[in-house]
Amino acid sequence: MIRKNASPKKIARQTPAGPVFARARIICMVLLLAVLPSALIWHLAHLQVIPTAEKGYTFLQEQGQARTVREEVIQAYRGVITDRNGEILAVSTPVKSIVLNPQRFDPEKTAVLAEALGLKTSELAARIGRFSDKQFMYVARNLPPHDADRILALKLEGVSAEKGFQRFYPAGEVAAHVVGFTDIDDRGREGMELALENWLAGTPGSRRVMKDLKGNVVKDLGVIRAAESGKDVQLSLDLRLQYLAYRELKNAIAEQGAASGSIVMLDAQTGEILAMANQPSYNPNNRSQIQPAQLRNRAVTDMIEPGSTMKPFTIVAALESGRYSPNTKIDTNPGYWRVGGKTYSDFRNYGVMDLTTVIQKSSQVAISKIAMDLPPEDLRDVFYRVGVGQLSGTGFPGEALGKLPNPRRWHPTERAALAFGHGMTLTALQLAHAYTVFATGGILRPTAILKQQNVPEGSRVIDVKHSQQVLNMLKAVTQTGGTATRANIKAYPVAGKTGTAHKVGEGGYADDKYIALFAGLAPADNPEIVMVVIINEPPQEHYYGGEAAAPVFARVAEGTLRLLQVPPSQSPSQQKVVAR
Repeated sequence: MIRKNASPKKIARQTPAGPVFARARIICMVLLLAVLPSALIWHLAHLQVIPTAEKGYTFLQEQGQARTVREEVIQAYRGVITDRNGEILAVSTPVKSIVLNPQRFDPEKTAVLAEALGLKTSELAARIGRFSDKQFMYVARNLPPHDADRILALKLEGVSAEKGFQRFYPAGEVAAHVVGFTDIDDRGREGMELALENWLAGTPGSRRVMKDLKGNVVKDLGVIRAAESGKDVQLSLDLRLQYLAYRELKNAIAEQGAASGSIVMLDAQTGEILAMANQPSYNPNNRSQIQPAQLRNRAVTDMIEPGSTMKPFTIVAALESGRYSPNTKIDTNPGYWRVGGKTYSDFRNYGVMDLTTVIQKSSQVAISKIAMDLPPEDLRDVFYRVGVGQLSGTGFPGEALGKLPNPRRWHPTERAALAFGHGMTLTALQLAHAYTVFATGGILRPTAILKQQNVPEGSRVIDVKHSQQVLNMLKAVTQTGGTATRANIKAYPVAGKTGTAHKVGEGGYADDKYIALFAGLAPADNPEIVMVVIINEPPQEHYYGGEAAAPVFARVAEGTLRLLQVPPSQSPSQQKVVAR
């Protein structure tokens, strides 16, 4: 219907506008619908195709892999420790450690896991609770693989395993103080395990693995860096001799009721340590009940006054002075002598004696008179030359330096006491090292705990003539009338020297506590071994070195020479004369 007042011309212009706008709207919608998928496709391409785009497909791929791909450490195999004959002293065995992610572990499964581990449920729950804000904790370390696999077979979420190695020591307590041990992380903590840590440990590697949400490895993606195994070590120890020395020392300490003891045996010509044993000892394979005192390698850490075992070196100083010879007579009447307000006495009045008898009887009076006739610097120089007051050079952790006095002014009692080993300190190893000069004709070679391929050159510290003269005197000590007849053994002559020293207490020397020593060489005519035996606090009724330490030397030396197949060098008639 047309209004009356409307112009026909206006009506004609308004009528076609409706269809035009409708078409425009349709076109816009079509274009919009066409552009949106294109924009979506472009955005997806931007994220997944273009590598340089910020937060593009490379970024997304890395983020995805970060949640599934992991790097695992490949533990390095620790080097093997053997004795000089290839017998294993320390070796690594495969183990597994059970680890747990507390944030993914179901607390309701605590009892199941505790039963598998042999733990109390409350104890395990408390441990997991302490790590509730962490994603990693150990629940059991270094289990045998079959035990760990039994726990993993439970398929508990958040529970997985780490591979590693644990050290095993076949010789146990017999060689514990020399070999030492590693901690739970397989790092050296005592003995040669500690001293040679960098050599034995090796370098860990790494590999890339893909894990599922439960932490299980589903794919090995390859090695990133291969592990480098540690290097093997061959010690100079002879395990046969080590067992022998350890057994005899342990029996002696038990029989005598002594507090402790040590044995050190060296190859007389090379300076290599063939055996080193201490009591008390410990089992490195089970250290749950270890006491700190058991860990000490007393042969290298405990300093002692060597007592009369130093008298042979005083005789060396006397011979070097040119004023004494083996036949020089010393008057010890009336059996005691007073020096600087202190009286030195012998076991009995020995009267007039030559230097050989001085050593054989271990005369305090004679040796003090000799010391007072010599410049103290000359006497000290001999001690220093044979290694007193110096490290042995083996590299043993915690080795004590010892003490050799050098006062500006020597008091008379200091001069006299120095002659028989008082006022100085050294270790059992250092004493054995010093005695090697009598086996080598006066040459001092360095001691060694690693097997030597060649005999070290060494250096001459005593004239060959004087060393031989003193060696002959030391032979008399073990023969009839000497202080160490119990050190003699069948078929092999023995040379050596006894020593007995008061222990130092809080108020000075203790009257009722002693250290018994014997330092010896065998066979005396051509020494193969040098050995020192120390018994700490032997029984008061048998505390002399010739009673407490010398018999141990005899048993170990005889067994050693037989094991080394050293030909006998004494006739049966000689054996009857010297054996007591």
